[in-house]
Amino acid sequence: MYLSHFGLLEAPFSLTPDPGFFYGYAGHQEALNVLLVALQGGEGFIKITGEVGTGKTLLCRKLLNALGPDFRTAYLPNPLLTPFELHKALAQELALKTPADATLHDLLKRITEALVSLRDHGQKAVLCIDEAQAMPAESLEALRLLSNLETEKQKLLQIVVFAQPEFNVLMQGSDLRQLRQRITFSYDLPPLDRAGVDGYVQHRLRVAGHSGGRLFSPAALEAISTASRGIPRLVNILCHKALMAAYGQGAATIDQSHAVAAIGDTEDAVPAQRRFWDEPLHRWLGAATAIEAVLLFWLLWSALA
Repeated sequence: MYLSHFGLLEAPFSLTPDPGFFYGYAGHQEALNVLLVALQGGEGFIKITGEVGTGKTLLCRKLLNALGPDFRTAYLPNPLLTPFELHKALAQELALKTPADATLHDLLKRITEALVSLRDHGQKAVLCIDEAQAMPAESLEALRLLSNLETEKQKLLQIVVFAQPEFNVLMQGSDLRQLRQRITFSYDLPPLDRAGVDGYVQHRLRVAGHSGGRLFSPAALEAISTASRGIPRLVNILCHKALMAAYGQGAATIDQSHAVAAIGDTEDAVPAQRRFWDEPLHRWLGAATAIEAVLLFWLLWSALA
């Protein structure tokens, strides 16, 4: 719609988690470093948590792309699985052929054999699970048992879960204390700060092909940063809508009015706060008159008391 108008080659603020747009700001880069170091070290169970929209799925895909040939990866985007379905999904990710009437015991045996074979050939197996807060308790227990698969010296399967903060609450249950003790590394993804939002927006524009001057004014970015609370998904939505608003007016850049229009059209955004100098003068005169009336009443009351 507005790509050619702003000199873009592709949509810069798509909600699809494209690893090509990964922005290595402090939070995401630190999380990626933690994951790479932990997996290289053979750690068994790793947890990454973050609020909705903070980029957990993008981080997961970036990790899968960053792991080299020494790793065999399995990815489960939908964790709402029974223990049997969990094992079957893992078997499919490992390209194992399983009979239609296979039991849970059969699946576990084939998975274990495959993991041993991978280890013998110098590969580490990694299972990444997205939206892990949706996993049933019995499936989390099955996940713990999978994390127990090991040789005398090494884990056969390393597990990384990406989850919303509710997962931390879930893990406090006494029935999951054994799984909780197996978490060797964890990291909480923080939202973007004001400078992070600026860098994030400029990075995505560059990746999308923009090579000119700044498209978003500082005031527009300030409004977007505040309204989005630093959540990357909301930043994407607001920037996309601000671009549409500017394009509709034929503007070459995005100013605060375009950002405010985008904020007003986005349900989860924090409403833009009007500054006192943005208000019509008569409102402030009216407010001043009301204050004066209150002071006058107080003086009269004090004199009569």
